[in-house]
Amino acid sequence: MAEHNLVGKKGEEIANKFLVDNGFKIRHINWRFRKNEIDIIAEKNNLLVVVEVKTRTSEYFESPKEAVTINKQKFIIKATEAYIEEFNIDFETRFDIIGVSLLSNETIIEHIEDAFQASLIT
Repeated sequence: MAEHNLVGKKGEEIANKFLVDNGFKIRHINWRFRKNEIDIIAEKNNLLVVVEVKTRTSEYFESPKEAVTINKQKFIIKATEAYIEEFNIDFETRFDIIGVSLLSNETIIEHIEDAFQASLIT
């Protein structure tokens, strides 16, 4: 596996633990719909939370929110619609981004709740 894929997997593991530690129930990790993938699908308090994880190994990359482009948001929304239909979900949905910075001396987690809204993108 390429190093960037290993870094991404480590970031997803850290984000997953962060969510569980903060009371979220993890429904799926790396759920796929056609070519679209959702990193983490969780729920908390009757809310479906769709999480895109962005992992960095330097402080000099763009912010996690900037890294999730409009096109990426559209892919996530399309996959989420398929997920909701397939599993007959009747919760409100929120789209979050978790940025994980793996620096040489520390790990920084940035949880951006309600990072984008489907109604503003589609």
